[in-house]
Amino acid sequence: MTMPTWDQFMVPVLQVLNDGDERSLRALRSETAALAGLDEGQLAEALPSGQLMADNRIGWAASYLHRVGALERPRRGHYVVAELGRKLLAEHPTGITEAVLRTVAKPGDEWWVAKRATGVAGDLVSLQPSEPDTIDPTEQVEQGVARIHEDVAAQLLERLLDNEPAFFEQAVVKLLVAMGYGGADGRATVTKQSGDEGIDGIIDQDALGLNRVYIQAKRYAVDRTIGRPDLQAFVGALSGKADGGVFMTTARFSKEASAYADGVPTRLILIDGVRLTSLMIRYGVGVQVKETYRVVEIDEDFFE
Repeated sequence: MTMPTWDQFMVPVLQVLNDGDERSLRALRSETAALAGLDEGQLAEALPSGQLMADNRIGWAASYLHRVGALERPRRGHYVVAELGRKLLAEHPTGITEAVLRTVAKPGDEWWVAKRATGVAGDLVSLQPSEPDTIDPTEQVEQGVARIHEDVAAQLLERLLDNEPAFFEQAVVKLLVAMGYGGADGRATVTKQSGDEGIDGIIDQDALGLNRVYIQAKRYAVDRTIGRPDLQAFVGALSGKADGGVFMTTARFSKEASAYADGVPTRLILIDGVRLTSLMIRYGVGVQVKETYRVVEIDEDFFE
């Protein structure tokens, strides 16, 4: 018997949780492995990083099921089945694939799309998995990293939405500072909750504050759309203060809002939830390095 792939663990995960009880991830892993009939050798099989392969794959199965709403997290690190999960189990008792999950994703929910680690923040790459024998090892590594980042991006949005609006305002200011705005001698501040006239943060790019970045931060549900009126209000708040600003949100912008930002004399930079999480991952804000892998090649100079 070979080790089930991560998607092959989705049915056992749902079967374990189908009794309606809440379980910790540790308990879910243990019961799912037992239900799947893993032997001692499979339970001991580990990745090069040392993490148990079964634990890793069961964790991914639970994470993807949660992302489409088949599982719920009543508290951190704990899972319970949702109505959608029962429906999936009833309709696909012999197996659930990633393609099946796409059919139940909410309209416009791009949970299977991740940010590519390129020089341009916000570039997207489809995460439809390729067969290992159709892509070279470098592409396999890059695809794997992209899938991990996509999962982390979804968790980042969850954490930002779980916290207070003031926390989000501080987070976006920290992000811009990490990106280099403010410099060594600049300052970054979050404005007061009242009387800020629609401005949530200010970054001085020099010691005297001659050049400033004004920030509007909106912590909205990811499926909410920000329209032109919100941007017009921000432009009004900037009047007499600056020639431009940055509007950051966990949500998305409408086409009308994007068109307005492109045409208004005041320079507006729009950063939606997808681009926000891409930047947080790229600049190490709210995340930390879990593993570092070394990829080597032949040193031609050594053999000359």
